[in-house]
Amino acid sequence: MTRKLGWFLAGGLLVALLLAGVVSNFASGSPDGLDATAREGCTFGADGEITGGTCMAQRERDHQMKDSPLADYGIRGVHNEAVSTGLAGAAGVLITFGIGAGGLWLVRRRERKAA
Repeated sequence: MTRKLGWFLAGGLLVALLLAGVVSNFASGSPDGLDATAREGCTFGADGEITGGTCMAQRERDHQMKDSPLADYGIRGVHNEAVSTGLAGAAGVLITFGIGAGGLWLVRRRERKAA
């Protein structure tokens, strides 16, 4: 790997970590497009619970992975919500980068064997 490519990848990883770890805490808490569409047709109480009407959200169930370490955009066991969200974002970036780097390593290894 050339030196310039290494610096480029390191810089990209740093930017991604900063965005995931810091900026993710400023994301909107409002429902996204899918959630808003699923909630159309229902009425909601002050606590956000469905009080009437008919909508897709009434059939909503907990996910099978709801108790996983990175569930609900946070890290289980970290009680500060901002820190938990930032750490989960950074963990997601590192996991994704690791999978990508591992895949690239496997492809390059296969190409060397073929040559």
